[in-house]
This record gives sequence, structure tokens and C-alpha cells, in this order.
Amino acid sequence: MHTLTQPKIRVLGHNIRSLWNVGSLFRTCDALAVEKLYLTGYTGRPPRKEITKTALGAEEFVPWEHHDEPLDVLRELKAEGFMIVSLEQTERSVPLLNFSPSYPLCLLLGNEIKGVREDLLDASDAIVSIPMLGKKESLNVAVAAGIALHALRYPGKMSTLPPIEYGRPYATTPTAETR
Repeated sequence: MHTLTQPKIRVLGHNIRSLWNVGSLFRTCDALAVEKLYLTGYTGRPPRKEITKTALGAEEFVPWEHHDEPLDVLRELKAEGFMIVSLEQTERSVPLLNFSPSYPLCLLLGNEIKGVREDLLDASDAIVSIPMLGKKESLNVAVAAGIALHALRYPGKMSTLPPIEYGRPYATTPTAETR
């Protein structure tokens, strides 16, 4: 097990409807040394067998709290100096790899279908998105959280990758030149 002296990262999941996604969030939070997981709204919480199935026991040692209203949690975190970063696709979003985080930081995740509520986006200090290169326009919330948390835990580590050509199709029909 690695010991990190890196800055604090917390996660807030609001109205996550799938208990398996909640379990995945616990496991991902453990893997990336997230200090605390906030489960708000109707997000399921332990003990639930569906959470345990995907968390593989991480729900037993990742600190977590449940709150009905996420705005109360965000206000408290802001008072403690946390930067609130929503993960959502909006016109205001900054591509994740172009984002320069400051710490301590709380990553805000929204409902699998509706995303992050507008009032929560307005309360955020930043909104980031994961550029989508394929035909689908979104990722599973737990997968997206893992990608975002890794980028936030290790900022700048992927800067050596070649630039992405956004809008370029990922698959094309072979032509005479490409056969």
C-alpha cells in the first residue's frame, strides 16, 4: 500500500440511483486515497449487499457521510477552503486534462441520467468534463469518477500524451488508400 502526502480530495455523489455505482465509488475512493465520500439525496448507502458486491469491503474503511441536501455540504466544504469541482458536460465545462486544480478539492458527481443539478453547478468553483471521442456522449458515473479522480490525484502526469483531435471519427470505413 502506498502512502500519499498529496492534498485532500473528497467526493460528493448526489442522487446516484444505482447501488452498484455507489459500491464502485467506494472502491475507487479507496484506490485513489479519497479522504471522505458524501452520499446525498436518495443515493443508497451501506449496509446494502449490492454496494458490498462492487465495493469488495471498501465501504467498511472509506469514511463516508449521508446528507439529504448537498448544498449544505458544499457550503461547509467551501467554508473549510475546499474547491468544488463538478463533473458534468455543459457549455461551461473545461476539458479535464486542461484543468488546473487547487486543493483541498471536492469532486461533485450527479445522477446517472439527469447529471448535476443546476443549483449545484452554480455553487461549484469549476466544472470539468471528460472529452468523448466515440459515438456515445457519456460514461457510467462510476467510470467517469475513476477517470476524473485519477486526473485530479495526478495532475499534469498525462501532459506528455499526443494532442487529441476532437471531432475526428474514431472508426472509418476503409478506403483504397487505407486497405
